[in-house]
Amino acid sequence: MTVAAVVLVPDPAVALADADGLPALRRVVQSAWAGGAMPIVVVSHPGPVGEGLSAALEGLPAALIQPQDVPPGAGWFGEGFRTARERVSETEAALLWPARFVWVDPETVTSLIEAHGLAVDAIVRAAFDGQPGFPILVPASHQARFAEERVLHAYQLIEALAAGGEATQTLELGDPGIVMDASTPRASLPAYQGPPEPAGAPPEWNAELGSHAQESEQPRG
Repeated sequence: MTVAAVVLVPDPAVALADADGLPALRRVVQSAWAGGAMPIVVVSHPGPVGEGLSAALEGLPAALIQPQDVPPGAGWFGEGFRTARERVSETEAALLWPARFVWVDPETVTSLIEAHGLAVDAIVRAAFDGQPGFPILVPASHQARFAEERVLHAYQLIEALAAGGEATQTLELGDPGIVMDASTPRASLPAYQGPPEPAGAPPEWNAELGSHAQESEQPRG
């Protein structure tokens, strides 16, 4: 089962800001990979901003794309999803992940992937304390609809799909990073609770990479 992560960067300044010693974007990609998402595609504005984003991604398994004729929103997610499926044809779903959500725990990613395995046609929304947030898992059957959209933001399209009767579920995962973004310092987050039921260990290759990255990139005094 292959589930991608599509990280949207409408504001490069937020993605490159310090997040507890690392660029925010780097922390997001590490969490996605450690939790089992692959491939990982980062989507941002065309132009020289890509240089800073590429530097933040150095050494990590993520591709950066900068669509020329697609406005930020649902279309960006559709383009990122398409790129993920081109890179790995077996991609069955993708996580919609705005880059400002820097504190998401890898176990949240793993739980969403496991939920997809149990309900392959459902859009799965992560929640903390009853409040839905990000990332959101979207099955590949919806990819074309996102790629065609030029008006709605991705989360607005998800709301429209749910209102139209598409299968959705909300998964309580006990992770404050689902709803609290980079504007909340990590030290101010509520305690991580984890899902009500054990989600299982992340895939070995991602857990190892995530652990190594965290150890090697601790801020130096």
